[in-house]
Amino acid sequence: MKDDELRQAMAVLDSYNKQLENLNRQAQMLQASMDDLLRARETLKALKDAKEGDEVLLPIGASSFVNVKVADRTKVLVNVGTRVSVEKTIDEAIDFIVENGNDCSETLKNAVNAMTQIESLANDLTLAIQNEYRARQQNNQQGL
Repeated sequence: MKDDELRQAMAVLDSYNKQLENLNRQAQMLQASMDDLLRARETLKALKDAKEGDEVLLPIGASSFVNVKVADRTKVLVNVGTRVSVEKTIDEAIDFIVENGNDCSETLKNAVNAMTQIESLANDLTLAIQNEYRARQQNNQQGL
């Protein structure tokens, strides 16, 4: 391996590592979204099963909940985009959340697959770079 090829291989390895960091952050965000969707779905199911006047625990974020009395359980507001919420029935909201969860799950699966592929490429390239350095060390020691 020539010097410029070695430098190029190291630059590619650095690029792989940055891609892995970005994919890891994306996977963490997707997992957090999936956790939020699961909590929302479970809350909506509890609300659907409740009767007016029943008390339910309502998640407010940061793993915190408040006790609330159910007043109207026919409609809920669902965020469908940036600063856009629409009124849906509980069943429509649950379906919407399940669909979003499926999308998140698929995207997470794709991110994990990409990470696996890049890790494999990075490991192979790391091994090739290490072998080149060893060969150069041996050549330097033999040349002394």
